[in-house]
Amino acid sequence: MRQGFPLARPGEVIGLLGGSFDPAHAGHVHITREALKRFGLTRVWWLVSPGNPIKARGPAPLDTRMARARVVMQHPRVEVTDIEAHLGTRYTAETLTRLRACYPGVRFVWLMGADNLAQLHRWQDWREIMQSVPVGVLARPGDRISARMSPAARLFAPARIAGRASALLGRAEAPAWCFVNVPMVSQSSSAIRAAGGWQS
Repeated sequence: MRQGFPLARPGEVIGLLGGSFDPAHAGHVHITREALKRFGLTRVWWLVSPGNPIKARGPAPLDTRMARARVVMQHPRVEVTDIEAHLGTRYTAETLTRLRACYPGVRFVWLMGADNLAQLHRWQDWREIMQSVPVGVLARPGDRISARMSPAARLFAPARIAGRASALLGRAEAPAWCFVNVPMVSQSSSAIRAAGGWQS
């Protein structure tokens, strides 16, 4: 495997948590641990993005965000990676296409907070995302109702796996998604930046 690319073996189920992680915090750690427990995952990769195409203002330097993420997220089954910078991809759909080509036989599950499901229809090629890999959605404060009523949730309603069967998600064929309620950690990157706890 090329330098900068995490190792994964055929048959493994890798959860992917993407974002700018500007900065990484306890909320990211919490949903990662919950995803490992709930969705039948072998491991989770944090995909620390070079930049978020939806956000007008750029994040802190990638090396800075990677270093913070590695301090915050210490777990034997979680890897912090900047693989998107190596792939040269900017959008989730193209990242997933490239990862599936680079890792034949590996099963990927896209992980997101309920806030992202609520706005998924604004993402580039969002239907392709839902149709290419299973999606695990973890409820965060204030986002449950808007997420469940979102265009993506309505369009893919027939592909939804019940929360009580969440362990099946990792082996499900896309389109498949599962919404689980998790104990809440309300910390957010924007709040940390606003409080002056992070320089971007």
